[in-house]
Amino acid sequence: MNHRDLDGLPKLVAELLVVRASGHTDDKLREYPNWELPNNQLKELLRKGVGGVILFGGTTLELKHRCETLNQWATTPLLLCADIEEGLGQRFHGGTWLVPPLALGQIFNKDAQKAIDLAERYGRCIAKQAKSCGLNWILAPVCDVNNNSDNPVINVRAWSEDPYIVAKLVNAFQKGVESEGLLACAKHFPGHGDTTVDSHLELPKIQHDMKRLENIELIPFKASISNGVPSVMTAHIQFEEIDKKYPATLSHKVINQLLRQELGFEGLIVTDALVMKSISDNYGSNEAAVMAFAAGSDLIMMPDDPLGTIKALCNAFQAGRIPIDRLHQSLRRRRKAIERISSLEENHKSSGGEFKYEPIEQDDDKKLAEELISNSLIVRNPHKLSSTNSGINLLRVDNINAIRFLSNTAPAIQLPPLAGYQNVIIHRHGVSPWRTTRDNPLDLECLGADSVILQLFIRGNPFNDTKDQQEAWSEAVQQLQKEKLLKALVVYGSPYLWEKLVPVLDPHLPAVYCPGQMPNAQELALKSLFRSNIPLNTTKGNIHKAFTD
Repeated sequence: MNHRDLDGLPKLVAELLVVRASGHTDDKLREYPNWELPNNQLKELLRKGVGGVILFGGTTLELKHRCETLNQWATTPLLLCADIEEGLGQRFHGGTWLVPPLALGQIFNKDAQKAIDLAERYGRCIAKQAKSCGLNWILAPVCDVNNNSDNPVINVRAWSEDPYIVAKLVNAFQKGVESEGLLACAKHFPGHGDTTVDSHLELPKIQHDMKRLENIELIPFKASISNGVPSVMTAHIQFEEIDKKYPATLSHKVINQLLRQELGFEGLIVTDALVMKSISDNYGSNEAAVMAFAAGSDLIMMPDDPLGTIKALCNAFQAGRIPIDRLHQSLRRRRKAIERISSLEENHKSSGGEFKYEPIEQDDDKKLAEELISNSLIVRNPHKLSSTNSGINLLRVDNINAIRFLSNTAPAIQLPPLAGYQNVIIHRHGVSPWRTTRDNPLDLECLGADSVILQLFIRGNPFNDTKDQQEAWSEAVQQLQKEKLLKALVVYGSPYLWEKLVPVLDPHLPAVYCPGQMPNAQELALKSLFRSNIPLNTTKGNIHKAFTD
């Protein structure tokens, strides 16, 4: 290697990093300060040439200002991305929050063409709003086939349990994203659907061989690649029959041989976040970045120590551990992706006059969100729920971080008290409502009610692992019915929980399954249960949280 090859090496290497930042402009408002860099560090890294930022949190207006500022700080064109698999509103207040992708798979089973049309509109809605705020890279679609109902992290994020349905829906979604000129990203290669371990917490190890991958996991990825997807994200999973030593993200056999050579993918390959414990606990973030790049990845997502990662990669190139040609190949792929993005210049131009704020969410976005909810609701015995004088509205949420969709104005909290049901909210960080007996697991004396509405907000979520699946809700429903207390059931999120509860549920009981957990989904679900003569939109009920911090 000659000295000319090494000119400006740190700046070139920096282009291939994607660091995390808050969508909030004020450092004090960062929601995850351990991951989200403060402004002084972020500004320094962008001036050193870091080429990508993944954003989380804040309002859409803040996000727009944030993207403008990041572009001003940067010395290279930026890839600005977000994990907005379910709409901009999933991460940023003011955007549209759509039902999870698995809902479209359920719609597909009833009307395939409708689901495909909705999936394209879904992608277009996300990309249009993201583009309006300054993002240019959507970290979706999830191409995983959720063929394991015990999957703690993919679950409703997948489009279906059927690989061919996933393939059709991700291609429709991808078409919608690209109609707005933005980049899509197929993830998590070669497939995270059949795991029972959350890769945020530990490394899943799978025994699937190539024949199994060809028949199931690879089908959506092949379809997405054939359809021209510009980027693919790797999975932190070890497929021991393919590579006995390394997880997919660090595996030359998976990344270079399978994805590059056998599947012929020529676009950007990006790692999943290297701060995830499945990688960081086993390899360390800096060494993992070198290994991932050596295996064939182009972009390094969320290294724990960006400056240390740049230094480690520079050392690897200088020592000949990684050929310098690999660096230039990745830089060319990145620049080609930048060129593919439609110009967003008009979205960043100042009006030059009085500031005028226009909401990111337009009427057609609201219409799509409602259409998706109404097409995916399952309602049993509608409009049969009566009012009461001493009822309990028992809500279970994943954890206190999930309260975003359960604010004091959320319909799940506001509507039942108008019919006499007092709110009781339980979550894993509060006082447990469980007894040790499996047959009668709920402590009914704590509830002290003559009737109960049970609302379960349970879905696969990162960092929850399998704890939620161990809760005895089937037994609890039977216990409440035995005591003639249960008046209605609502399950928001996982269809697998709903399917477990239906066989033990009184067929005459009002009940709803809703894949979405957002406020507009809550409102449609609950209003389908109550009798039409109960005024559910007049005044606000009293809020009382029990079993909480």
